[in-house]
Amino acid sequence: MRVVLAEDSVLLRDGLTALLARFGHRVVAAVGDAGALLAAVDRHAPGIDVVVTDVRMPPAFQDEGLHAAVRLRADRPGLPVLVLSQYVQRAYAAELLDSGDGTGVGYLLKDRVGQVEEFVDALAEVASGGTVVDPEVVRRLLSRRRDPLSRLTPREREVLALVAEGKSNGAIARALVVSEAAVGKHIGGILTKLDLPPAEDTHRRVLAVLAYLRS
Repeated sequence: MRVVLAEDSVLLRDGLTALLARFGHRVVAAVGDAGALLAAVDRHAPGIDVVVTDVRMPPAFQDEGLHAAVRLRADRPGLPVLVLSQYVQRAYAAELLDSGDGTGVGYLLKDRVGQVEEFVDALAEVASGGTVVDPEVVRRLLSRRRDPLSRLTPREREVLALVAEGKSNGAIARALVVSEAAVGKHIGGILTKLDLPPAEDTHRRVLAVLAYLRS
């Protein structure tokens, strides 16, 4: 994959560049602020497979990287973007997931980078048009809405959390040691209880569930 990387920490930026190269990917631009990120995407598009950016970057170290990501997805709805954050910020996750055309988006905590294969797999999933949300963010989102979720069984809650992480029915079945048919039945029940229509597209289903939880 051809990657544009934005991270203000030189140490982490160089580390990510080396890590991605180890897995056969090429960082075509590695920059340290949001303005440079926008310029790099303009310079290298349309040959970019995915953008990886930190949330907080110079000059104010607030949410410059996130705003740049949202702007990029508004200008290029099909551009996959993976955002890294030091802390769980539900508002950041919500703004990012609402951007672009709803595909090719990810929100991970920086700690997830340390789990190398998991991070690289998440990056590939986002680049292919998938949706990846950090499990801790999912837990925070789930904790916001108690009334509708109280209708779910404990098993349905487990399934919903795994769905929101972007896992396939097969992966959920393996994680919970049940059949894929059982997973499909649970998902149907979840969507019914949350008043969400069934959908074939896994990524749209994830976005629909997250959108409901954010409301």
